[in-house]
Amino acid sequence: MKELHYETVLVMQGGGSLGAYECGVYKGLTKHGIKFDIIAGTSIGAINAGILTGSKSGQPEKDLEDFWLEVAETVTPSMIPDSVRAVMSSSYGAVYGNQNVFSPVWFMTPNLNNINYFSFKFPYLYDLSALKRTVEKYVDFAKLKRSATRMIATCTDIKKGVPVVFDSAKMEIDADHLVACASYPFYGIGWIEKDGRFLWDGALLSNTPLREVIDSSPKNDKRVYIVNLFPAFQEKLPENMLDSWHRARDIMYTDKTDQNLRMSKVISKYLLLLKEMHEILSNVKLDQESQGRFVKIGRQYSKLAQERGAIIDEIVKIERTEDVHYLFEDADFSEATIKKLIVQGEEDAEKALAKKKR
Repeated sequence: MKELHYETVLVMQGGGSLGAYECGVYKGLTKHGIKFDIIAGTSIGAINAGILTGSKSGQPEKDLEDFWLEVAETVTPSMIPDSVRAVMSSSYGAVYGNQNVFSPVWFMTPNLNNINYFSFKFPYLYDLSALKRTVEKYVDFAKLKRSATRMIATCTDIKKGVPVVFDSAKMEIDADHLVACASYPFYGIGWIEKDGRFLWDGALLSNTPLREVIDSSPKNDKRVYIVNLFPAFQEKLPENMLDSWHRARDIMYTDKTDQNLRMSKVISKYLLLLKEMHEILSNVKLDQESQGRFVKIGRQYSKLAQERGAIIDEIVKIERTEDVHYLFEDADFSEATIKKLIVQGEEDAEKALAKKKR
């Protein structure tokens, strides 16, 4: 069996403004000298991944933090409580948008009388052209193609209902590819037409694109860092309908890669067992017919071991916790919240690494 090489992978979820937390996590991990062979993401995680792998300045952690400070809105007061600030910021964004991320179509369409938005006959309410312009300020797409760090981003084909994977090792990626990954329909964001396909947010199929990483790079063993934006555990039961929707949303989008890890370990055990059986039989004298069958099976075994033999050796999860439960917390782009999320992500990365060393 060919010796496998380890790849260090960072996987980032989608979660709107909560993506600022991933910026802090990256800062915390790189402080410890951790370098990534693959950075993967969906939705806002794909935007983060693009900035980190195609950083124009060559200082990815600085570019990513500058991006988040640029998309932060400064209208919502910083001194008010977190719960109130989240409501105010998300409400402001819903009406007026965010000049660096999304624009409401009622500020873009010359003749409002031609469109009845509230009849839901119009397919979207917000446009991401502003996000595309902002991303282009921070990402050198020619550099992304040449980067030693591979970028994998995912979105969803609307017509087919299947994942679409953008891989910098296999294709030229541009701003439209990244923005397509963040086109979240449940917040009224329009789809992106790209390469003959109509694309929505990748979180609709998987908010933690680890499987897509394994499928795209099946030969090398993995050490994986996963940023989990949505708490898997919550002690307190919902008290009202909004709380119920919030908790259901967390459960839908929280990390569910434990099954990937279990299957990786099972496959590894099977391959090791096959290797031992192969070595035993290679030292046994067989008749001509059995020897022919053994050679044929050996080729199939070698192909399996070479092409699909990678295992996930280790997963480190950095998980966001929350004191306040609010359904639209991922639409809170207030400057105070963005800065708080960055700090929280950096602190939680430190805690996760300290726990790993024990």
